[in-house]
Amino acid sequence: MNPKPLIGRRIVVTRAREQQGEFTELLEGYGAEVIECPTIALLPPKDWGTLDQALDRIGSYNWVIFTSANGVRFFFGRLRERGRDQRVLHGTKVATIGPATAAALQEAGIHPDLVPGEYRAEAILEALDGDLQGMRFLIPRAAEAREVLPAGLRDRGAEVEVVPVYRTVGVTDESGAVLADLRSGQIDAVTFTSSSTVVNFAEMFPGEDLSVLFKGVTIACIGPITAETAGRYGLAADVIPSAFTIPSLAEALVTHLANRTPPPR
Repeated sequence: MNPKPLIGRRIVVTRAREQQGEFTELLEGYGAEVIECPTIALLPPKDWGTLDQALDRIGSYNWVIFTSANGVRFFFGRLRERGRDQRVLHGTKVATIGPATAAALQEAGIHPDLVPGEYRAEAILEALDGDLQGMRFLIPRAAEAREVLPAGLRDRGAEVEVVPVYRTVGVTDESGAVLADLRSGQIDAVTFTSSSTVVNFAEMFPGEDLSVLFKGVTIACIGPITAETAGRYGLAADVIPSAFTIPSLAEALVTHLANRTPPPR
């Protein structure tokens, strides 16, 4: 196999700037030229009050569920700011969605009790068998996120507290250069790793016909939820990896692009 199967390919990475390192390194390792175009920035919540109150009664929860590695980092960052550490979770079960979230939790000194094989909220609901009446769940997550998990837990009798530990805001720093490259056919693929990256990327180009702008460009999405969001903007996903992780997304791009001749430039 060609050790550099993406040589000659120009791929846009839309993750937040502080998250781009691993993905960029993987794609460059395969030979791609990476255009970093962060569409979101990750910031603390405007007010820590809700999380601080939850931390003060952390022992009252039966489960804490982390839905992203970002949630883990912001949660434990605030915990440390308040002079406490992972020991506050002693006796509380912890679940995560996806291996990256589990790895971030382990870096914080906690081994998760539950990591379902499928990396989406629905899998947590399936893994938590039976009646949850009276069980108390804490979900530290982004300020804006899908309601599938808290709604599903409440439907089964659980008490659920959702607390924002970070928020995403749109950025447009690189939009001009990327727009010029798209118009001139200089982009092979655009990658999306969350619905928020899709929304903010699409909104970088008001007035543009995205179906025309992205003609011939591979759209790569980390999972079906992100792909569904892309579809709402007329961007049909060409690549969705079987495992919803950054390494799998990079490998899926290799498979998709490796046997296709790059356009002349």
